[in-house]
Amino acid sequence: MRVALPHELGRDEVRRRLKERSHEIADYLPGGVAEVETDWVEDDRMALLVSVMGQSITGHIDVEDTQVVFEIRLPGMLSFVEPAIEKAIRANGQKMLAAPK
Repeated sequence: MRVALPHELGRDEVRRRLKERSHEIADYLPGGVAEVETDWVEDDRMALLVSVMGQSITGHIDVEDTQVVFEIRLPGMLSFVEPAIEKAIRANGQKMLAAPK
């Protein structure tokens, strides 16, 4: 699954905001019982490991000049939740990129 969110922030600012708020990712996932591990494996790529319902979901977030791209690989057993995850990324991804209050 691939979800792209546009931004006008510049890569440095997007990276800064994602680093500050990566701990919030689990709160945004449907069901509220996920554990999320993140790791910046490259300057513009944050790897994700999500554990939920006894399954592991892997993916990454790529920071590009004009968009942030979420790439998530769902195991077949969890493919039915893809629409809910995409909706959560679209709604909450923008919150993670918003200016702090």
